Amino acid sequence: MTPGNNGASTPEDDDPFGYLYADGQARGAQPPSGSGGYGYPHQVSRVRSVGERTYGGQQQAPQSPYGGQTIPQQQPGGGYGQQPNAAYQAPETFPGGPPPTRQAPSNPGRGRGPNTKGLLIGAVAVVAAVVIGISLAMMNGNSDDKAGSGASSSPTQSASASPSPSSTSSASATGDIPPIDAKALRLDGGATLASDVKGAKAEGGIYVTNLNQTGAGVTWTVNGIPSDGLYTVFAHYSAVQDGSMTLSINGKAFGSKFSLDNYTHQSDPTKAWTTSYAWPTLTKGTNTISLSCQSGDSCDVLLDQLWVQQGKHTNKG
Repeated sequence: MTPGNNGASTPEDDDPFGYLYADGQARGAQPPSGSGGYGYPHQVSRVRSVGERTYGGQQQAPQSPYGGQTIPQQQPGGGYGQQPNAAYQAPETFPGGPPPTRQAPSNPGRGRGPNTKGLLIGAVAVVAAVVIGISLAMMNGNSDDKAGSGASSSPTQSASASPSPSSTSSASATGDIPPIDAKALRLDGGATLASDVKGAKAEGGIYVTNLNQTGAGVTWTVNGIPSDGLYTVFAHYSAVQDGSMTLSINGKAFGSKFSLDNYTHQSDPTKAWTTSYAWPTLTKGTNTISLSCQSGDSCDVLLDQLWVQQGKHTNKG
């Protein structure tokens, strides 16, 4: 070397982009080639190929173009020239790929908080207990009502028993009148009540007797007849021989006699209880129905009940 000429590859001429300028091209600067170098010929190359550094093993420092001197490299985890930390390995270097990552449960709230199923079962049990309690209370109330309504006074078993002061009845919505017992009828002409002969349907087995005399009879006042028309009047009685009485509707005799024959053909009055009927016309509202023993009648009967049905019916019992 001579003064003024320091060579073609001095550090100040180490311009990797010298090939872009005219003076650089004049000194032989070249664009990069496949060999990895570029710039001026014989220039210092400080380029490190991709993938030169490796982890987990000894790293070789590149050779310096200045007299073959080795350039120390900074190692991870220490100073120049130290070995890299062999304990460190990238996750992707694990056998079988990176370790599996823990996935969050699909329902993070499940298993925490109140036990809704248990609460639901408890609520159902409470409702069931309330329903059972109400049912028991209602059953006890009904039992008390039945016990209170079961008490009744025994009818007088005397032939001189007085008839009920009321001898009226009301029709139902269908026009049927419930049976009226002997003791609720108005007694006329010496008729009396008795209960010696068994088999009467009236309460206490009470019936009307002493009808076999002129003028004796019973009267029934019926309220609420729904409409004018044909009705059936029934009588329940006991007769050991054929008989008849006069039927009067609202004070007027109705047609022929009311038959009170011995349809059972029994000579024992306790076994001769039967039913007879007639088909009079009643008016809407209140009507009076009477059975009386008049001239020409045969009235040796025991009478315990009367009732009315709307329309024409037959039932001899």
